[in-house]
Amino acid sequence: MKRILILLSLLALPGLKAEVVRITLPLETAVFKPGSGAQIANGQCLTCHSADYASMQPPKGLDFWKAEVQKMKDKYGAPIPPEQIDALSAYFAGNYGTGAPAPATMAGTSASASLDAKVLAQKFGCLACHNVAVKVVGPAYKDVAAKYRGRPDAMEKVAHQITHGGSGQWGQIGMPSFDQFTPAQVDALARWVLSQ
Repeated sequence: MKRILILLSLLALPGLKAEVVRITLPLETAVFKPGSGAQIANGQCLTCHSADYASMQPPKGLDFWKAEVQKMKDKYGAPIPPEQIDALSAYFAGNYGTGAPAPATMAGTSASASLDAKVLAQKFGCLACHNVAVKVVGPAYKDVAAKYRGRPDAMEKVAHQITHGGSGQWGQIGMPSFDQFTPAQVDALARWVLSQ
């Protein structure tokens, strides 16, 4: 009790000023290990987690990872489409758990996959950080379209941002790279974003 009174007395002394301390953390640049399902994990999970978070989990099997993915969806509201739960679970079990890593292919996407850009954006978690009309974590697509409207390099710039990710153009939060999209998928996504 005596310590609290002394502390309160010190705080009441004239001339003592509290200073604001600002801490700037480095930008997150890590992505998940390459493998089947990595792009889904980068799109869905990096919204809330560092890629390092998965490596800190105990090396558990598919059941553990499926329960974790389901918990993120059900309890914490992660916008993971139901059809991606098995692919995400298998990816984490294979690359961070006790299962064998899956080969580095685009999970859930075949050569004949739909080029409906909105479906691609939903499937790979783009809409967890972006919205067509308002800023969420990343910029609204209408704002991206407005920034590049009339520029001859618009497609090139947006396609580069999709495939390479980055930060600094729209704020401090980085965007992961999606370098495993096919050129046709990148083209469809970039055109859709620029059409908003």
